[in-house]
Amino acid sequence: MPSGSAGGDLSATVLETLFTQAPMGLYVFDDQLRIVRYNTAARGVRGLPSDQVCGRRLDEIAEGFHDPELIALARQVLAGQAPVQDRLIRGRHPGDPDREMVISVSVFRVRPGEGHVLGVAVVQDVTARQHAADRLDILHDAHRTIGTSLDVRATAEALADVVVHRFADAITVDVLDDAVRGAALPAGPVDADVPLRRVAFRSVTDRAGRIPPGGLTTFPFPTPFTQSLHDASPRLVARLRADEPWLAADPERARRLTDAGVHSLLVVPLVVRGSVLGVVGCYRHRDPRPYDDEDLSLAEQLAQRTALSIDNARSYARERTVATALQRHLLPRTPPRLTAVDAACLHLPGTERGGGDWYDVIPLSGSRVALTVGDVTGSGIEAAAAMGQVRTALTTLAVRDLAPEELLSCLDGVTGSLTRDTGEPVTASCLYAVFDPVTRTCTAASAGHAAPVAVGPLGEPLSVDPPAGPPLGTGCGRYEALRVELPDGSLLALYTHGLVRSAPDARGTLLRLLGQPDRALRRIADDAVYSLLRGQGEDDAVLLLARTRGLDEDRLAEWTLPEDPAVVGTARRLAEHQLAAWHLEGLAFPTELIVSELVTNAIRYGSPPIRLRMIRDRGLLCEVSDGSSTAPHLRHAHATDEGGRGLEIVAQLADRWGTRFGRRGKTIWCEQRTDDT
Repeated sequence: MPSGSAGGDLSATVLETLFTQAPMGLYVFDDQLRIVRYNTAARGVRGLPSDQVCGRRLDEIAEGFHDPELIALARQVLAGQAPVQDRLIRGRHPGDPDREMVISVSVFRVRPGEGHVLGVAVVQDVTARQHAADRLDILHDAHRTIGTSLDVRATAEALADVVVHRFADAITVDVLDDAVRGAALPAGPVDADVPLRRVAFRSVTDRAGRIPPGGLTTFPFPTPFTQSLHDASPRLVARLRADEPWLAADPERARRLTDAGVHSLLVVPLVVRGSVLGVVGCYRHRDPRPYDDEDLSLAEQLAQRTALSIDNARSYARERTVATALQRHLLPRTPPRLTAVDAACLHLPGTERGGGDWYDVIPLSGSRVALTVGDVTGSGIEAAAAMGQVRTALTTLAVRDLAPEELLSCLDGVTGSLTRDTGEPVTASCLYAVFDPVTRTCTAASAGHAAPVAVGPLGEPLSVDPPAGPPLGTGCGRYEALRVELPDGSLLALYTHGLVRSAPDARGTLLRLLGQPDRALRRIADDAVYSLLRGQGEDDAVLLLARTRGLDEDRLAEWTLPEDPAVVGTARRLAEHQLAAWHLEGLAFPTELIVSELVTNAIRYGSPPIRLRMIRDRGLLCEVSDGSSTAPHLRHAHATDEGGRGLEIVAQLADRWGTRFGRRGKTIWCEQRTDDT
C-alpha cells in the first residue's frame, strides 16, 4: 500500500494530468460561476491564454452555444440540489461557424476538504453521436407516421411533417400523375416529358411554391431531377454553385433556388419494385450545414418508406377506380320516364374503395312503379359485385309483382346464399316501396334501412315510416309493410347513410328542402348535396327523389263481370268501345282477342268476382282479375290438341304479360305498345 504522502502525490499527479491531457472539457467554477481552473487540452480552448478563460463565467466562454437554463441549473447544483447529467446544447463549432456542434454538459458539486463549495462542469463533444441519434429519431417518426393513410397526398404530407425543421428547410414531393390516379405503372425509367403532380410542398418560411399542391409539372432535361427519374438513383448536390451547368436547363427553378438562398440539396427518386413513382427534393437554405453522404443515406431510407406507402395508396386508388366503375356500370343510367312518378337520382362515390350503394326505379304492371335504395355492407370490388347480384335479384323479384314484404323475404334468402358462395358474410340494408297511381297508395317495407322523407303537395310533412326489419342476409327475413295514401304531387326522398352521416338533423334538412313544391327535382338533389355534405365522404351517397302523380280518371276503365260464358262477347264489346273513346281503334282486333281469352280463362278456371280493367298509360294495359290464387301456366299446345292455346295467343299478341297476386285472388295482365310508347 502506498504511504499517505505517496497517495497525495499520486492524487495531485492524476489531477494535474486531467487538467492538461483529458480530451473532454473540464471546468471548475466558484460560487459566482466564474472559471477557476480548466482543462487546457480540451477542444475549443486548446492554445487559449488562461486570462481568456479563468475568471469568466460559464456562459461567457460558451460563445456560440446558448442554453437559457444552464446558469440557473448550475446555481442549483452549488446549492446542493441534484447534479446536471448529460444536458445537450447545440451551437456552432468555434473553428467552423458553418458546422453545427452538439456538446454534452454535466455539472456536479465538490467541496475540497473544509474549503469553499465549487462546481465542476464536464463538457464533451457528442456531435457525431447526436447526429446519429437524430437520424434514428427521424426514421422512427417516419415509420410511425408515414403510411398511416391510403392517400397519396396525405402520405407525402406526412413525409414533410417528419423532415422539415429537422432535416430539410424545404421539401417537394412530385408523383407521376398516373400513380396519383391509380393507374398501373411500367417498370423502367421515366421520360422527362412525363407529367408529375405536386403532392406536397413545405418550407420553414411558409412561402408558397412555384407549383401549387395538386398542380402538374415536368422537369426540363437535363437536371438532377430528370437524371434521378431516369436511372432511379439519388443525387447529392453538397454545395450549390451559381455556375452549376444544369441550372441553365431550368432557369426558373435556378432563380427561385438562388432567391431562397438554397446552398445544398438532395434529389431522391421514389422507387418500388423497379417502378419509379416520382421524386423528392430536400433543400437547405436556413440550416448552414451542407448535405453529406450520411444525409443522402437517410433520405433514401425515407424515400423507400414513402414510395412503398404511395404505391399502397396507388393500388388502393386503382381498386377504388375499378370498384366505382363496376358500381356505376351496374347502376341504372337515368330513371325511366313514367306516368306514376317523376324521378331524379344522385349517386356520389365515396373516397374509399367504392361501395355497395344502389338505387332503382322499376316499372311494374298496372302503371305502378317500385322505388328502392340499398347498401351492401363493406367497400371495394367485392361489395360492388355483391351489390350487382343483390340488385339483379331484386329486379327479377320486382317484375314478378311480389308485395314489398314478400320481396324482401325472398331477397334475404338470396343475399344469404351469397355468403355461402363466397365464404364471406354479405349483408345489406334495403328500402322497397311501390306506388300505385290508380289508388294513389304507397306500400313500403324496410330491411334495416332508414325510412324515406316525404312531404305533401303543399310541403307538409307526411309519415312514411315502415317497420325496420333485419338487414338482408341475416336469415331472419320477417318483414312488415306500411300502406299510406299519397296525394298527387307528394315528394319522396329515399337515401343511403352516406348522404346524412356527417350532417346534424339531416332529416330536418331534407324536409326543408323537399317543402318547396315548385322546385325541379334535380335542383333539390343538388341542394341536398350542398347542405348535407361538407366534403366528399368516405362512404357512397345515394339520393332518389320521386314526385308522385295519380292516374287521371279518363285513362282508366273497369268493369265487374258475371261468372257466365256469355259475358265474353260483352267484354269484347266493352273493350272495343273503350278503345274508340281513346282513339286506339287500330288495336281493336288484338285487344278483343286478348280480352276474350283472359275472361274465358277467368270464368273457366277462376272464381268470382271477375273484373276487367283497361288502362291507357304509355302503352295499353288489359287486366283480368278473379278470386282464385291458382297461377296460370303457359304451355305450347300440340297440333292435335283441341285447347290450351289461350295464354300462348296472349303472349304472341302482347309485348309483355304476367301474373300478380293480391290479398285475395290474382290478376293476369298484358301490355301492348301504342303510338305514345
